Amino acid sequence: MNNRFIKIFSQGTIEVMEIWVDTETGVNYVFRKSGYAGGFTPLLDKDGKPVVSNYRG
Repeated sequence: MNNRFIKIFSQGTIEVMEIWVDTETGVNYVFRKSGYAGGFTPLLDKDGKPVVSNYRG
């Protein structure tokens, strides 16, 4: 089982928004799903740089 990504936030059931952390790099990602469509992208700060957490698996 691969535990590289850890979900740290989840909201909604039909329209879902989640935040995941890459345990190897600390980069945060946003997952957004609405109906049959969805996407996974890096979470960016106000300067356009990836948000990095201190969390490491």
